[in-house]
Amino acid sequence: MELRVLRYFLAVAREENITKAAALLHLTQPTLSRQLMQLEEELGVQLFHRSRYHIVLTDEGMLLRRRAQELVDLADKTAREFAARETELMGEITIGAGETRSMTFLSQAIRTFRERYPKVTFRIFSANADDVKERLDMGLLDMGLLTEPVDVGKYAFCRMREKDRWGVLVRTDSPLAELEAVTPQDLESVPLLVSGRESVQRELASWFGDGWDRLQIAATFNLILNAANMVRCGVGAALGFDLNLAFDGLRFLPLSPPMETGTVLVWKKDQALTPVVEAFRQHIKDVPWASEGKETFDIVKESF
Repeated sequence: MELRVLRYFLAVAREENITKAAALLHLTQPTLSRQLMQLEEELGVQLFHRSRYHIVLTDEGMLLRRRAQELVDLADKTAREFAARETELMGEITIGAGETRSMTFLSQAIRTFRERYPKVTFRIFSANADDVKERLDMGLLDMGLLTEPVDVGKYAFCRMREKDRWGVLVRTDSPLAELEAVTPQDLESVPLLVSGRESVQRELASWFGDGWDRLQIAATFNLILNAANMVRCGVGAALGFDLNLAFDGLRFLPLSPPMETGTVLVWKKDQALTPVVEAFRQHIKDVPWASEGKETFDIVKESF
């Protein structure tokens, strides 16, 4: 498979129309159709269901779309990395990040780094730790800000000092909103929204103890914004981190006994970093971080 042909395929999949895709690619329709047919012959599968006015991806076509996008993204990222070597420090750093208060530390690091190297740009991919690790392993991300529990055995990492405090997000008209903190018993009769990560659910099960099996799990989620919307609409109460965010009509209550989660910034242990990523890693390592005297975000452990 050629990258050029995969780009053609992605354009057709996006437009769902060969004529429109051909115009965008500055190709004739017969040329584009021939390229797609050759791709199907090479793979030995049918990629599209064709009709007179539009096309729809088959199951095989949807699989190729995911893989083709990953290959094209990786190729583009590699080209940008080599281009960045030719002049002053510039280029792109891609970081995957979960929802954590340590994102404040990362944001401060990005700001101060760009004050020194304004031609460097950052691309942030927001997802849970499992999705970030997958993209790290595929080479699509340079670094990942991961919430624990997570296996960091194959990564070099910096452990953040600040920990995330667990709690529950409830509507202000909920009886729970009158409490200062919630216990496992307080939540046994409440429909709950919990993280979809199995490792996180095991941590929560440990906190709940025997009451875990009696819980009403109404839904799972991976990012808090949609979960907050479901809480507001009465689906249930959402278990998650205190991110110091204000949601209209909602209140965050800490868990009692307290439950906290650590965060690590990781990158591949045995992979040579590009000059711009190496400079950012060194920037994080060397600079003492403070938020105008209000709060310190420093690293307490570094593993290479």
